[in-house]
Amino acid sequence: MTKLTVNDWESRAKNLTIEGRAFINGEYVTAESGQTFECISPIDGRKLADVASCDTVDAIKAVTNARETFESGIWSQLPPTKRQAILIRFADLIRANKEELALLETLDMGKPISDSLAIDIPGSAKSIRWMAEAIDKVYGEVAATPEDQLGLVTREPVGVVAAIVPWNFPLMMACWKLGPALATGNSVILKPSEKSPLTAIRVAQLAIEAGIPKGVFNVLPGYGHTVGKALALHMDVDTLVFTGSTKTAKQLMIYAGESNMKRVWLEAGGKSPHIIFADAPDLKEAAQAAATAIAFNQGEVCTAGSRLLIERSIKDQFMPLLLEAIKSWRPGNPLDPATNIGALADDTQMKTVMSYIEAGNQEGAKLVLGGQRIAEETGGMYVEPTIFDNVTNDMKIAKEEIFGPVLSIITFDTVEEAVQIANDTQYGLAAALWTANLSKAHRVARALRAGSVWVNQYDGGDMTAPFGGYKQSGKGRDKSLHAFDKYTEVKATWIKL
Repeated sequence: MTKLTVNDWESRAKNLTIEGRAFINGEYVTAESGQTFECISPIDGRKLADVASCDTVDAIKAVTNARETFESGIWSQLPPTKRQAILIRFADLIRANKEELALLETLDMGKPISDSLAIDIPGSAKSIRWMAEAIDKVYGEVAATPEDQLGLVTREPVGVVAAIVPWNFPLMMACWKLGPALATGNSVILKPSEKSPLTAIRVAQLAIEAGIPKGVFNVLPGYGHTVGKALALHMDVDTLVFTGSTKTAKQLMIYAGESNMKRVWLEAGGKSPHIIFADAPDLKEAAQAAATAIAFNQGEVCTAGSRLLIERSIKDQFMPLLLEAIKSWRPGNPLDPATNIGALADDTQMKTVMSYIEAGNQEGAKLVLGGQRIAEETGGMYVEPTIFDNVTNDMKIAKEEIFGPVLSIITFDTVEEAVQIANDTQYGLAAALWTANLSKAHRVARALRAGSVWVNQYDGGDMTAPFGGYKQSGKGRDKSLHAFDKYTEVKATWIKL
């Protein structure tokens, strides 16, 4: 781990050269319109860069180039082991440039530099490397046939992939898409969030340095309603992958239907239940996990444990442990390595979080901690961790994804009631439960309608575990070998011998 201090990071930030142009066919280019938007840091309101504001014309240019590159076979038909070697170099370059990328990530979206350095950038590199290493380990199939027939089942790249990614883990979410999409031979157009485009723009150059051919990986910064919409409607985009809100996910499905019926894979919102049963093996550990589940990354996590379900018989014992655990989570300067909660992504998100806090107060929930914007004099977007008690599952703060450090406490009496409350949501991304009873753990995990269920921990798993949701949390899976399904077509070839 680096020994850099807050002063070191501040000095580097002042001297950092930031690229804001789009990346098409291996080159940085301005938007065809010449339009830009200001990239503002939520840390203190400083302007970081003028970023290309791409629109329909740029999307057409990038898709045309990506299609030509795909059809040329320079990447799509490259032997798998050669693609593998290039992608491993790409992962190594991300790691080699981790301090620059971590600084860009923190300046751009406000997360603590310690998290960017220890989690986001290494996680991004690992995503690329893991998928690269799997390239020559995934085989086709031979069907069971009569003696005079041969049935082959093979996978082929889908073609041109458009990836629209969120602002909360900008580079890591991008690499969850880039890894399997590039490993399977596709050409990719990445549309980062306008709130956090800088690392996506930077790694495009690293991809070229690694040996990925020009035109295989393109980056179009801009707004969702302009360039994002243009990509979703483009008739020559074969697959659209997305991480973001459920509202936007639904709109992208409509665009796909209105255009070429492109495949659409979605990782959308969440309102994850975190269940503490009376027989939890360690209540103090569970309380610490509950605090982390809502405070980490400022609560801007799709799997944030924002609904904490506590069995009534232990609530009086558990609440002091929770309040003590949350004390260690205090917003501060994201460039200070000691900070564990940074700034919210921008002014809009800060106001959204504060509006939910107001809604909680108006609906009759009991505010037991936080609820305030702090450090306003810095020009940054900081909100302290907030806990509401006496929440019912029909309240706005319990139903809607807040994407901030706001925790709702809901009490239950029986296992059946806990499961009913947990599943009473439009979402189904993740859930967690704490119990020392192995049978109960299995029964409840099976009953929970969520793509990821964690037992006696929160946010477990690694690249080997698929990630995605039930219900309106999306469809398809990131990570693991299951991710390859989104980026390949399955072909059956039947041969008479």
